[in-house]
Amino acid sequence: MTDYIAAYRAYLSEEKRASANTLSSYIRDLTQFQSWLITNGTADIRKVKKETINEYLLHMNHSGKSPATVTRSTASIKSFYSYMVQSGAVKTNPAKAVTAMKVERKYPEILTNREVELFLEQPKCVDEKGFRDHAMLELLYATGIRVSELIGLNVGDINLSAGFIRCRSKDKERIVPLYPAAVKALEDYVKDIRPRIIADENEQALFVNMNGERMSRQGFWKIIKYYQEKAEINKDITPHTLRHSFAVHLLENGADLRSIQEMLGHADISSTQIYTHVIKKQLKDVYNKAHPRA
Repeated sequence: MTDYIAAYRAYLSEEKRASANTLSSYIRDLTQFQSWLITNGTADIRKVKKETINEYLLHMNHSGKSPATVTRSTASIKSFYSYMVQSGAVKTNPAKAVTAMKVERKYPEILTNREVELFLEQPKCVDEKGFRDHAMLELLYATGIRVSELIGLNVGDINLSAGFIRCRSKDKERIVPLYPAAVKALEDYVKDIRPRIIADENEQALFVNMNGERMSRQGFWKIIKYYQEKAEINKDITPHTLRHSFAVHLLENGADLRSIQEMLGHADISSTQIYTHVIKKQLKDVYNKAHPRA
């Protein structure tokens, strides 16, 4: 069974060009499904029926998994069996008629302008770590890029004299401008700090950990959580929070959706339109709190 999952992983990576994050999520979901199947006496993945999948999803629900987690696992299993049909491993897709749980739409957490300022002020430029972290956070809010894109940046992807970065994702490339404070933070880091901490002078990674190697997602996640605690911001800040805040703040200040779509690298504008709903919800919340008859 593991061989089928390994082959599916290769298919996602090589043919579908799935991001590292998508790849990790799908394979984790399938590995958990595999463990449950074995525990419940099904060793051959090709003999799984619709009822088996429904039973597994019910098990997840009863185990306290969130509707979003169950929905994502459903999508992973559906995608896997579509691949199995395509590859000839099975004749029919047992997950085809399985319906996902309805998930209440959850809008992303957004920082206010003041909270962003407070958060970006936390790294103190008194040592290598402070300068590096300051540059990373400024760049993230300046551009709204994904964390995978941030840690994937190479030194050659930034043009500080022109004030932009070149961002690559799934064989696509886009140019995103930088505001002056982000340019200054990057200049200080690239010219004075990075040369001191890289382990190898041929290292291409823009952002490196204190061992001089490319920063990992987990490493950056810890940085975000550390500065959230320091700032005492009572919100669940994730690496994606600054991306969401970037989009909403641009919209609030008159940017058009198409431009924001381009900067965020969304393939479909419907992904960008979620931020208009966020603004409407914020307005409604303000109205309900402030209007005497609301």
